[in-house]
Amino acid sequence: MTDPKNKRRNALGRGLSALLSDSEAPEADHNPIGTQVASPEAAVSEIAISSIETNPYQPRTHFDLVALEELSQSILAQGIIQPITVRKMGHNAYQLISGERRLQASKMAGLETIPAYVRLADDEQMLEMALIENIQRQDLNPMEIALAYQRLVEELNLRLEDLGDKVGKKRATVNNYLRLLKLPPEIQIGLKEAKLSMGHARALINIESVEDQLAVYRAILEGDLSVRKVEEMVRAIAERANKKPNSKPAGGKDIHVQKLERHLEDKFGSRVVITQSPQGKGELKIGFESTEDLNRILEILQA
Repeated sequence: MTDPKNKRRNALGRGLSALLSDSEAPEADHNPIGTQVASPEAAVSEIAISSIETNPYQPRTHFDLVALEELSQSILAQGIIQPITVRKMGHNAYQLISGERRLQASKMAGLETIPAYVRLADDEQMLEMALIENIQRQDLNPMEIALAYQRLVEELNLRLEDLGDKVGKKRATVNNYLRLLKLPPEIQIGLKEAKLSMGHARALINIESVEDQLAVYRAILEGDLSVRKVEEMVRAIAERANKKPNSKPAGGKDIHVQKLERHLEDKFGSRVVITQSPQGKGELKIGFESTEDLNRILEILQA
């Protein structure tokens, strides 16, 4: 007998397209909830906008009102070219999976119904479909992408390699976004509000001191500095730090050792701690969360 849990895990492992095909179920309102209708393709239904609740897994937190108004005018003139996607929650009750902007613009346009694909999906599938659909198709800011990646990693227990496969990005690219979450809140907000670019933020991540990070960030805002200029400032800060006696910060750990720890953390995607005595002896510790995570690290070591 097939284990339904295994079936769900297999679907998650095959990515968004597999989820959509597994969960497609064009339903009329008279079908009982949870009943899947056999059909080779999902049908498009006209659904009352008032019967659709918003998606609790929507990663986008900001919508450009001017862009929404433009989309609303386009919908009035041309109609909705791409249907939204919803899941059925009960009789005449739906929950949005994707198409938040189209739904909001349709409300602004005064429409009462909207074309939609109706699918079956559990909460875990909803999370994955909503996040991946938005990451791939919407103009999310870097912080929204970073938070979406973090939710996929934490709530679906994904490895960075698996996440990269799902969203079509290299592991290093995914890791660069996740590292943004280590920046001070003030810089994260600035990145969210497009006061600086992803390139600026990636340079700031390499600064050891939070105070120095904030100082360079404020210089970016005041002087409209280019990414190249910021990278030069970051190198200058690192050089000054290297010239300090013993190259040791207040915590006592050699700054070169700290840089090596960060380099290894980027490589392994895990916490790395290096301890070293004045005589040069020490230990290298690489943390892991599970047997699967350990096997992943061993594969990297053997590569």
